Amino acid sequence: MQKNIRRKPMNAWMVWATLAGAVVILELFSGTFYLLMISFGLLAGAVAAFLSAGTSVQLLTAALVGTAATLALHNSQYGWKGNKDAARDPNVNMDIGQTLTVSEWQEQSGGRYTSRAMYRGAMWDVELQHVTGYPGEYVIQEIQGSRLIVRPV
Repeated sequence: MQKNIRRKPMNAWMVWATLAGAVVILELFSGTFYLLMISFGLLAGAVAAFLSAGTSVQLLTAALVGTAATLALHNSQYGWKGNKDAARDPNVNMDIGQTLTVSEWQEQSGGRYTSRAMYRGAMWDVELQHVTGYPGEYVIQEIQGSRLIVRPV
C-alpha cells in the first residue's frame, strides 16, 4: 500500500527568504555591501508575505526597502567614491605628504617655480605653483611622472 503524500507548497515568505539567503551568499563573493542591501529588500518582501500582503505589495516593499538601503549605503562613508586621482592619493603613493628641502627656485612663466632637489637618494624635478618660492621645507602634494608638485609646510 502506497500512501498518497501531499507536499505543501512553499509559502511566499519562504521563497523571499530563500532568495535573500542566496543573495547574501553571492555578496560573500563580491566583496561589496550592495548585494547585502538588496537582500534587506528581499527580507522586507518576506515580512510582507508573512503578513499576508498581496504579491504587488510584496514586490513594492522589496523594491522600496532595497532601493532605500542601497542609496543609504552609497551616500555613506562605505559607498562608492568614484575614481580618485592616484597622483594625489597617499593610499596609492607613499610619497604624498612627505617633506623635502628645496635650496633654490627658478621662476618660470605663469607664476610657476621649478627646482631640482634630492629626495630619497635621487634628484627630482620639483614644481611649486601659485606661491612665491623661498628656500626651505615643502610637502609633496602630488607626483606627475618624475616631477614632485609641492606646497609650503
